[in-house]
Amino acid sequence: MTGELSPIDKAKFVAAKRAAEMVEDGMRVGLGTGSTAAWLVRCLGELVREEGLRITAVPTSSRTAALARDVGIPVVSLDEAKWLDVTIDGADEFDPDLNLIKGGGGAHLQEKIVATASDQMVVIADASKSVETLGAFPLPVEVLPFGWQSSQALIEETLVSMDVMGRNSTLRMNSEAPFVTDEGNYILDLHLKRIGNPRQLALVLNQIPGVIENGLFIDICDTVVIGYGDGRVEVRDINEGTVEKGKLDFAESDNLFTDLMD
Repeated sequence: MTGELSPIDKAKFVAAKRAAEMVEDGMRVGLGTGSTAAWLVRCLGELVREEGLRITAVPTSSRTAALARDVGIPVVSLDEAKWLDVTIDGADEFDPDLNLIKGGGGAHLQEKIVATASDQMVVIADASKSVETLGAFPLPVEVLPFGWQSSQALIEETLVSMDVMGRNSTLRMNSEAPFVTDEGNYILDLHLKRIGNPRQLALVLNQIPGVIENGLFIDICDTVVIGYGDGRVEVRDINEGTVEKGKLDFAESDNLFTDLMD
C-alpha cells in the first residue's frame, strides 16, 4: 500500500507511472535495469494485463527480463527487435544537459547498447538524482577480467590528466567475490567526486585496453521524468526545451504496491 512506501519509493512510482503513459500500442520498448526501472516494468505489465496494451520489450539485463515475463510483457532480444521506439530507464545521476551516470546495477553496457538503438531515451528518476555536475556517484567502468588490475592502473594513470576531483577506483564486489556482469566482466567504480568534462572522459576511458564500456551516457537521453514523494511529476524534454509539471494521484488500494512490497 502507498502508506507503507517511503517518499523515495513514491517518487520512483509516480515517475514510472508517468513514463508508462508515454508508451503507445505497438511500440518496441527497451526496459532498463534497477529499482526505478522495476516500477516501470510493473506499471507497463498492468497496462498489458488490464488495458490490452500491446508492446514488445527488449530488457537490458536478465533481472529485468525475468520481471517482464512475470508481469506478462512479451520479451525479445535486440537482434530480433532490430530497432526500438523508446527505451525507458533509470539513472544514478543526471545533469542539466541530461548527461547521465548509469551502472549502479551493473548493467550499463546492455543499457547503453539498447538506448542507442532507440528513437528516444526516457529517464525516470526521483529528484535526488538531479545534480549540477556529475561525479558524486561512483562512475562504473566495465572491464575484462583478464588483466583487470593492469586496466585499473592505466585508468588511474589516465585520470591524472582529466578534469576530475578524485582518482581512486575500487573493484566492485559481490560478497567475497568480484561482481560479475551478465557478459562475464568485472566493474571498476571510479570515485571521482566531480567530472568537469564528461564527454572527454567518456571518450578517453573507452580507449584504454581492457575497458569494455563506461557508465557515462552523453547525448543519449532525450527526456527525463522526475518524481517527487508528494506525487508531483516534472517532465523535461531536452530537444523541445520544455518543462511540463503535474501531479499524479494514486489509490491506496493499487495492486502494484502490494506486488512491489512483496
